[in-house]
This record gives sequence, structure tokens and C-alpha cells, in this order.
Amino acid sequence: MSKEAIAAKAEQVESVAKHLTEAKSLVVIDYRGLTVAEVTDLRSQLRDAGVSMQVIKNKVLTRAAEKADLSDLDDIFVGPTAVAFADGEDAIAPARIIAKFADDHDVLKIKGGVMEGKIANVDEINTYASLPSREDLLSMLASELQAPIRNVAYAIKQVADKGDDSAA
Repeated sequence: MSKEAIAAKAEQVESVAKHLTEAKSLVVIDYRGLTVAEVTDLRSQLRDAGVSMQVIKNKVLTRAAEKADLSDLDDIFVGPTAVAFADGEDAIAPARIIAKFADDHDVLKIKGGVMEGKIANVDEINTYASLPSREDLLSMLASELQAPIRNVAYAIKQVADKGDDSAA
């Protein structure tokens, strides 16, 4: 192997290691069996949520994970491997989108990943995937904060309506 090829591979390992450490979360998947159209659809859904997906050679992933102190992931770098990196604000987005996509496409398999710097197995990723999005949580919080005020306003309206009925 030429020195240029070795340097290019070393640069690729450095780039992947940097992405592994900087991503808020990542999900490793086996995409074998998906059609090109299905992979394109998955990539589109991920991209819309601020998530990037890359197909990376297992040897590169193994070396990058070692540099990023995530060598416990080595066991899942077998077979065709793609990694979805959460680059946006929603750290749960890759897990949620991929789990939903896997429900519709049986051939897609989640291998594992990293959530908030900790290695997560398939069950943990599926648990994270079932959590509501940040926007949904904020909406629920706003609704709960409005409930007492809404109840007081409703009670005052009921008293006022009752007072109007007795005056007539």
C-alpha cells in the first residue's frame, strides 16, 4: 500500500474519530437487504432531522472507536455497517427515525450505538426512540403550565354565567 493511501486512511480514521466524539448520539445499523430507494428515503428522513448517515468500513470504525475511547463498540462492527450521527439539537432523532423505519422494513437491524457519550445496546436505543421529541415535550410542558390558569378562567366563567341566569 502506498504512503498516500496510508495517509488517506489515517485521515479518514481521524475524521471518523472526531465525528464519533462530537456527535450527541449515534446509531449503528445493518442496512443489508434495503433497496437503493429505501436507503435514499431513510437518508432523506435523517437529513431532514439534522442527522447524517455514513457507510463506513468496519476497520476504519474499529480504529476510530479506539481513538475515541469507544472500543466497546468493536463487537457491532461486523457486516455492512452504516452509522447515523446526531449533529443537530435532537440527540434522540437518529434512534427515533431508524426505529420507526425498522418497524416498516424488517431487514433493517439496529446494532447498537452511543447516547450522550455512553454505549447503548439495541434495547436502550429502542427505549430512547420511544421518547417524545424535544418539541413534543415542550408542548406538553406548556399545556401543563396553562392548565391551572385555564381551570381558573373556566371556573370564573361558570360563576359569571350562573350569576347571569339568576338575574334573569
